[in-house]
Amino acid sequence: MLSIDDIYDASKRIHGRVMRTPTLFCESLSKRVNAHITLKLENLQVVGSFKERGAANRLALLSDDEKQKGVITVSAGNHAQGVARHSKLLGIKAVIVMPKFTPVTKVNRTAAWGAEIILEGGDFAEANAYAVQLAEKEGYIFIHPYDDPAVMAGQGTAALEIFEECKDLDYLLVPVGGGGLISGFAVAAAALRPYTKVIGVQCEHYHSYSCKKHSELKTVGGATIAEGIAVRKLGMHPLKVIQKYVSDIISVTEQSIEDSITLIAEHAKQVTEGAGATALAAVLSYPDRFKEKKIAFPISGANIDTRILANTMLRTLLREGRILRLRFSIPDRPGVLADISHRIGTLKGGNIIEVSHQRLFLTSSVQSAILEIMVETRNAQHSQEIIECLKETYTVERI
Repeated sequence: MLSIDDIYDASKRIHGRVMRTPTLFCESLSKRVNAHITLKLENLQVVGSFKERGAANRLALLSDDEKQKGVITVSAGNHAQGVARHSKLLGIKAVIVMPKFTPVTKVNRTAAWGAEIILEGGDFAEANAYAVQLAEKEGYIFIHPYDDPAVMAGQGTAALEIFEECKDLDYLLVPVGGGGLISGFAVAAAALRPYTKVIGVQCEHYHSYSCKKHSELKTVGGATIAEGIAVRKLGMHPLKVIQKYVSDIISVTEQSIEDSITLIAEHAKQVTEGAGATALAAVLSYPDRFKEKKIAFPISGANIDTRILANTMLRTLLREGRILRLRFSIPDRPGVLADISHRIGTLKGGNIIEVSHQRLFLTSSVQSAILEIMVETRNAQHSQEIIECLKETYTVERI
């Protein structure tokens, strides 16, 4: 069983190799979610993720003979970058197996550290099986991303830093995939803050712990914005720790994760990937449970594809009514476009950000046109005011 001494030893071992990241109370975010939110900014690590801690600790324990053999690991990106970076610092050959559909950002950043990249398997489980076979064939030392006490101890060093700066927390909310991060956090909490409850957060499609606990429950799998915790099977070492020290495991939806990414960007001014936003998604999903509670959680990673980040924020703005998409069937005559623009902008203060005007196709008459407009608004109420103003004269549909 992982112990607090293992975590303290890991902290000494990686000191100077891994950044001590800020632990900050976020007043703006706290007001928004009606809870007292403290963020552990692991997204500021050199490789953009807490995974660097566990990788650095595990590699530091290799013997000279093991270093000569080289290492191999499997990862959707963050652990891969941690292993790649610290292997390079130690002069060790590193082979990284990544699922075929790993975001390009994570693949490129891992390759930039000099590791050999192999894209294999449709998901983590398939990539892991391939990596294990290759390790046996080539004699590489397999560095497991979470089912390894040394990796778990390294991840727990982030919790030590949180407790040094936060004296009274009601909850630690921690993302759960394979279980390495929450294991380290749970052991640290049990030893240093036994009154602080540790709660794990899973994404709805990959509830690895729930499936371990209830054998009849099957993982859904498939696409998720939280690919960093898209793990079907919980590690055996983490499972023992979770069963002993973790208060609860809860699941959150894809939509709540997307909304949390946007909220963290707006209120904390931090970029997070999907897995790093799951803890806030839990606060949004269970507002009564966490109302006015003192909560800390890690923004565990920042390695989100730029296009996905942009699309995620736009989707959230659409759901919240801060971006309004409208379709009109209008008479094809001079002045109509100007009048619609006047009503949206001058009368109601909306900001038109995109216009599509189609005369030749998709219309019921040659004398009509289809107009689609995207408008930036203050909030859902403002959007409704704009719609009501337009409906006074035009047939308008919200899309």
